[in-house]
Amino acid sequence: MNLIHPTAIVSSKAKLGTNVSIGPFSIIQDDVEIGDNTSIASHSVIYNGARIGSDCKIFQGVSIAHIPQVSGIKDVQSQAVIGNRVTIHEFVTIHKASKEQGQTRVGSNVLLMAYAHLGHDSSIGDNCIIANAVQIAGHVHIDDWAIIGGSTPVHQFCFVGKHCMIGGGFRVVKDVPPYVLAGEEPLRFNGLNSVGLKRRGFSSEQLENLKHIYKLIYDSGMNVTQAKEAIKEKYSSDPLAKDVTEFIEKSKRGIIPR
Repeated sequence: MNLIHPTAIVSSKAKLGTNVSIGPFSIIQDDVEIGDNTSIASHSVIYNGARIGSDCKIFQGVSIAHIPQVSGIKDVQSQAVIGNRVTIHEFVTIHKASKEQGQTRVGSNVLLMAYAHLGHDSSIGDNCIIANAVQIAGHVHIDDWAIIGGSTPVHQFCFVGKHCMIGGGFRVVKDVPPYVLAGEEPLRFNGLNSVGLKRRGFSSEQLENLKHIYKLIYDSGMNVTQAKEAIKEKYSSDPLAKDVTEFIEKSKRGIIPR
């Protein structure tokens, strides 16, 4: 049984799962799908193109799948896709993709804190934490298990690697490699995200290998291309090393400096 407040406006064309709750004065448009056991609090607007998974908690004033903030854009048939078990706090805004049939994506088990923004054509992986007032521009990719501290702006087209942690209030204008800590202004490599990696079950050997890998990148005197080739040669069978080298190869904005 779904619980829809009498002041909410829910289109008869929207597809709702079971045990969905919609709070006062919220609006659910036609082309919307909401999974089982998801709750949407008051004064939220879920626009056409929203695809929301199961067991999500969406708090007051949230906007999902609104038209992108692009000058002169036309409203196209695109989506904002939210995974399962996602918590979206008050006044978060998530824009749908800017291109026909495109998607803006949020993975599963993600926490988006109050006032965060996710721009068009961007994606957040699984198990990420996006703190208060983080502002993510368009075409950004954030990989699994990343944590971004409060009030951090992320420049368009940036990549943020898996299992990394970025301190609050710093501007992300270059790509942040996987498994690292990043802080200071301008944003810099501050070592491994050792505490986070230990909590997630990474072994001492894995941490030591990652330390050596990043020493080759940042402390060996080699340029990034030379360091990448040295890592491939020395750690040819290490999947974590492969994550790092593949990230470097895909980077278009360049990685953060030492």
